[in-house]
Amino acid sequence: MTPEIKAVPVRHYGRWIAAAAVTGLLVLLAKALLSSPNLEPATIRAYLTKDFILDGVRTTLILTAVAMVFGAAGGILLAVMRLSANPVLRGASAAFIWFFRGTPLLVQIVFFGFLGALLPRITIELPFTGTVLFDQPTSVVITGTTAAVLALSLNEMAYAAEIVRGGILAVDGGQTEAAHALGMTPALTMRRIVLPQAMRVIAPPMGNEVITMLKSTALVSIIGGHDLMTAVQGVYALNYKVIPLLSVAAIWYLALVSALSAVQFLVERRFGRGHLNQAGMFR
Repeated sequence: MTPEIKAVPVRHYGRWIAAAAVTGLLVLLAKALLSSPNLEPATIRAYLTKDFILDGVRTTLILTAVAMVFGAAGGILLAVMRLSANPVLRGASAAFIWFFRGTPLLVQIVFFGFLGALLPRITIELPFTGTVLFDQPTSVVITGTTAAVLALSLNEMAYAAEIVRGGILAVDGGQTEAAHALGMTPALTMRRIVLPQAMRVIAPPMGNEVITMLKSTALVSIIGGHDLMTAVQGVYALNYKVIPLLSVAAIWYLALVSALSAVQFLVERRFGRGHLNQAGMFR
C-alpha cells in the first residue's frame, strides 16, 4: 500500500518581509502627512463642496467630454485618411499627427489662448465679391474656454488617430475582402465590419486617453479656462492655503478618475465579450 503523501506549502518568507516593509513605509508616510499642520482637514472639508469648486468640476467634465467627442471623431477620420491610397490625404493626416504629437499640449493651449496676437480679427468673406459674412476680433471669438476646447480636441485627435489606426490594422484583411466580395462599399465595410471588430483593441487605450484628458484639463488654468484647477488657484492666490486647496483638487480628480475607470472596465468587457472565458477573463 502506497503511503499517503502529505504536501507542505512552500513558505515564502521573503514575500512576508517585503509586504511588512511596504506596509510599514505606507503607515509612516500616512502618519507624516496627516500630522502636518499645513494639511488643515477642516479647511479641506469646508472647500470640498463650495459652489465655485463644483462649477470647476462641472467645467472639467464638460471640457473632457467635448474634447474626447471631437478627438475621437477626428481621430477616426485621420486614421482612415492615413490608411488611404490617396497620397495627399495620407500626407495631410501624417502632417497633422506629426505637428500635434510633436509639440507639448501646454504650448498648444497657450498658443490658442493668445491667438489674437497672431490673428487680430477673424474675417470670413465671399471670394471675389468683397462681401463680408463674419468679422469679429479674435479675442471675442476665441475665449479662454474656446481656446481650451480647440487645443484639447486637436491634440486628442492626433493620439486617437494612431489608436484607431492600430485597431483597424489589427483586423484581418480577409474580413475586408469578404465584405467587398459581398458587394459592400468601402464606407459600409469600415462602419459595419472593420470598426466593430477594431473596438476590442481600441477600447483600452481610448479609456486611458479619457482619464489622461481629464487630468490634462488642469493645464487650461494657465489661460483661465474656468476648470477645477482654475477655481482652486484663484482661491489659494488670495488666502495662501495652497496645500488644503490642492488637496481638494486631488480628491475630486481621484473621485472622477475612479468613476471613469469603472466605466472603462464595463466598456472593455462589452467589446471583449467574444474573447472572455468562463471565468470572465480575456483568453
